[in-house]
Amino acid sequence: MAQSKPPLTILLASPRGFCAGVDRAIQIVERAIERYGRPVYVRHEIVHNRYVVESLEAKGAIFVDELDEVPDDRPVVFSAHGVPKSVPAEAGRRKLLY
Repeated sequence: MAQSKPPLTILLASPRGFCAGVDRAIQIVERAIERYGRPVYVRHEIVHNRYVVESLEAKGAIFVDELDEVPDDRPVVFSAHGVPKSVPAEAGRRKLLY
């Protein structure tokens, strides 16, 4: 005869929030918008959360896939997930604010 397992209990933390790295990444984009004005370009989504991305877009962030989409006179923020060394090297060569 099969033994029944005890019921599974799931506990949800409240409130649930972002990790410190995600909070920091969001603050960096928001501060860049405050400091430099709209638009501020962000290479790739800063976090994997469409609500955060849409909120930042409404504030003036423009998300791009590559640096060649960023005008020379605008600041760019890199993804919180890191970038290859070639990306900041290219940004430096173009004298972008990053």
